[in-house]
Formats: sequence, structure tokens, C-alpha cells
Amino acid sequence: MRQDNAEVIALGALEWLIEAELLDTFQSATGVDRDTIRGAAGDPDFLAGVLDFVMMDDDWVRGVCDTQSMPYEQLMLARAALPGGQMPHWT
Repeated sequence: MRQDNAEVIALGALEWLIEAELLDTFQSATGVDRDTIRGAAGDPDFLAGVLDFVMMDDDWVRGVCDTQSMPYEQLMLARAALPGGQMPHWT
């Protein structure tokens, strides 16, 4: 997956957090305020954090993916395409 596609998915996840009334939970967990969110919404590192947060809960993953009409594994693929998402090589 290309990074720009992953960013679109992550922005959709952020939108879902707002609509699902989980933005306060996200803010509490991350320490970011609404102004920071507005300013960082285009930052790939921030968007990676959004996906990390959403992937902590299976219901959230289902909610985001169902809203965007995509397979559940797409969030993992999107996360892998953003900074820090590379899988380690164990060999």
C-alpha cells in the first residue's frame, strides 16, 4: 500500500473516532488537544498514532473498516505503510 492511501485511511479513522464520540478517549490516551489534532492531521507520524490507537480494540477496527467499506486487515496494511510500521526482520 502506498503511504498516501494509508494516510487517507488514517484520516477516515480519525473521522470515525469523532463520529463514534471517542475523540475524548483518544485525547486522554495520547495527551493531544484538539488544536494539536487539527494541526497534525496531515502528519504521517500522527496518523500512524491514530491507527495504533484504533487497532487497540477489535470493535474500533470493525467500526472504522465497516464505515470505510474495507476489509479489516486494511488497517494493518495502512499502518505498515506509515512511519514506524515496518515489520522487523528476525533473520
